[in-house]
Amino acid sequence: MSSPFTAHRPVRNAIFRFAVKISLAALASTFICTANVYASEAPLTLAEAQRRAVARSTQLAAQDFSVAASRDMAVAANQLPDPVLKAGIDNLPINGADRFSVGNDFMTQRRVGVMQEITRSDKLRLRSDRFELDAQKTLAEKTVAMAAIERDTALAWLDRYYADAMAAVITEQGEQAKLEMQSAEGAYRAGRGSQADIFAARSALAMFDDRASDIARRVRSANTMLARWIGDVADIRLAGKPATDTIRMDPAMLEAQLAHHPDIAVLNRQVDVAETDAKLAKANEKSDWTVEVAYQQRGPAFSNMVSIGVSIPWQWDRANRQDRELSSKLAIVEQAKGEREDMLRAHIAETRNMIDEWNNDRERSARYERELIPLANQRTLATITAYRGGKASLVDVLAARRNDIDVRIQALQLATDTDRLWAQLNFLFPSDDAMTRAGMRKDHQ
Repeated sequence: MSSPFTAHRPVRNAIFRFAVKISLAALASTFICTANVYASEAPLTLAEAQRRAVARSTQLAAQDFSVAASRDMAVAANQLPDPVLKAGIDNLPINGADRFSVGNDFMTQRRVGVMQEITRSDKLRLRSDRFELDAQKTLAEKTVAMAAIERDTALAWLDRYYADAMAAVITEQGEQAKLEMQSAEGAYRAGRGSQADIFAARSALAMFDDRASDIARRVRSANTMLARWIGDVADIRLAGKPATDTIRMDPAMLEAQLAHHPDIAVLNRQVDVAETDAKLAKANEKSDWTVEVAYQQRGPAFSNMVSIGVSIPWQWDRANRQDRELSSKLAIVEQAKGEREDMLRAHIAETRNMIDEWNNDRERSARYERELIPLANQRTLATITAYRGGKASLVDVLAARRNDIDVRIQALQLATDTDRLWAQLNFLFPSDDAMTRAGMRKDHQ
């Protein structure tokens, strides 16, 4: 007499083959639909997304205006102050027979003159240098902004890339869950399965639907963040991701490389500005002179006159004014230097930690690809084979499939985290190497 499992085996085999065919057809249909949706535009590479984000940035354009403003002020600051035109009436009588007469009294005179402050050339140069340094600081801030735009665009692009990958996995497994539910219902109607199998299959399908809703939210969120940088992404299909197994940073030269980090370059310019302010305070210990020339016209019976004068500020409380100002500016120089050194140390420590975490995540990702994912696949295939042979239940198949998808999603999430670290490390500097080298040369000067 034949075993019940032997009798059920042809049915199970037929169901399994049917399920595989339907699954492959559904998966192919999914890919075809996805290709049709995105066929309107060429795949968007990460580099192209960054180029669009930089070109679209209003922040960079605003900083260009700031640079132009500072350089215009540098030219203006190198000029002498405007001369002062002076006019008036001196010694006008206000009573007596000659009151309000401008020509009868010998002391009354109509005066016109010009006054000019003679600012020393070293002060003018320092004031001009101060604004030029503001321009250079803004250029350094622009480099910081460009690196941030490229980094944040890369993060958004990678989030969208992996959200799409997770959505594809969930879609594939959801189709499998639908087929398994149909198989369970068919087996139950034919008297070959239990009602528990139907409930288990429905539960698995509901779980995949819930996961699909969560992944769809992640895709929408990733699209929102990517659109923040490059504009509408509704019909954009992503190209393959770039090589993320190497970074531009050399761990052995980390301190030397980070000394030219855009944030440090900004603080270098801030130190230069503070030092120039201190030099200006030192120059202010010597007063600027003011020269005045005036022509006085008197009545027709009297001689006209010319007056020449020089004004010099009297620094009578130098200890509490000029010396205090210089001391304040020198303290600000030391503050700027301290902030620069502290930020450099922080950047070095944070970058070392990120490199270590990135390497660790790469090792874990390789383990998933090499061991965990193949093992989960083998477990699923072994369970399906046992189910076909009547040695496992549909519940066992569903459990194995849940484990398979959990491992695949975990691998994708780990890959997401790993590549996000890559983006943060690789775009510490803008991708424009020429700009980076120019910044390094400035810091050496």
